[in-house]
Amino acid sequence: MKYYLLAGEASGDLHGSNLIKALKKEDTNANIRFWGGDLMQAAGGTLVKHYKERAFMGFTEVIMNLSKIFKLISFCKEDIKNFNPDVVIFIDNSGFNLRIAKWAKAEGFRTNYYISPQVWASRASRVKKIKRDIDNMFVILPFVKPFYEKYNYKVHFVGHPLIDAIADRKPISESDFRKTYNLNKKPIIALLPGSRKQEITKMLSVMLSLVDDFKDYQFVIAGAPSQELSFYQQFIKTDNVKFISNKTYDLLSVSFAALVTSGTATLETALFKVPQVVCYKGSAISYHIAKRIITLKFISLVNLVMDKEVVTELIQHDFNKRKLKQELEKILEGEKRKKIFEDYYELEKALGGKGASKKTAKLIYESIKQ
Repeated sequence: MKYYLLAGEASGDLHGSNLIKALKKEDTNANIRFWGGDLMQAAGGTLVKHYKERAFMGFTEVIMNLSKIFKLISFCKEDIKNFNPDVVIFIDNSGFNLRIAKWAKAEGFRTNYYISPQVWASRASRVKKIKRDIDNMFVILPFVKPFYEKYNYKVHFVGHPLIDAIADRKPISESDFRKTYNLNKKPIIALLPGSRKQEITKMLSVMLSLVDDFKDYQFVIAGAPSQELSFYQQFIKTDNVKFISNKTYDLLSVSFAALVTSGTATLETALFKVPQVVCYKGSAISYHIAKRIITLKFISLVNLVMDKEVVTELIQHDFNKRKLKQELEKILEGEKRKKIFEDYYELEKALGGKGASKKTAKLIYESIKQ
């Protein structure tokens, strides 16, 4: 069978790579072509476009790059038509993918979606388009299935692929990790400032403003694979800050606490059982637009899955040195830290266990055969 996958960012690349591996086990003759990143390329198949080429963040940046986005959409449609796949598989990244899905469905291609667009967070009116354009939807968060059921749309809850990604990683001992990256014996506070330059710039300077207040700890920046060391160096002003690129899971496995930019990383941090403070700050325009269309009580996946505040969220104006320091102190010791650990174990149960990629690949392959 021929599979065409579309992923648009680092997390989509991770989940797409595991789905490719599972598809190849399910279908030994799988012919895979995709938009994604280095992990998907390592899993096998033909890379068409790297997600770095379309990493636009926020409303204003998208508007500024509309011409480039429209050219990419046109190119994608032509490439799908030439490849003529048995199924087009969309992975998250709704802005781009839903446009392609509408066209693909009209052209007669089978359309599957792995990791639902966040219609449960904003613009629920998009459900009507999804029902029209997507043959099968595979969701990874437990609350998303009942959300879709309200709209009479049956979807498959397959569990969260991060559980597999974390379980399958090759572990490293703490002593080896510290030795490899020249870290001292102080407890580690991991800094996860995001993956795009725009958000890293906004987040990292505030996170690093705490370094001198916590001299009994060492701060380690988790570098995104899409960014160079030279970009991060402008923020590092002291010896008590280290930088480690593209080893986030290894870093989290040995961390005592973390400051995390909202997104998939909040869930990854929780699954590694690291107490965290969730941070977010966007441009003023993007923030005020988002505030008007997002209907959720929380922004972090940890709190959304548990439907309560497990981890503190510092958003926009609340994301400042004073409040960040207060919240970091709370998770370094005491009752807050203990309660987070208890909630993390409940969170993992709610996420449905292992096997998300395998379940999804099996369902996709069986639907094609039918």
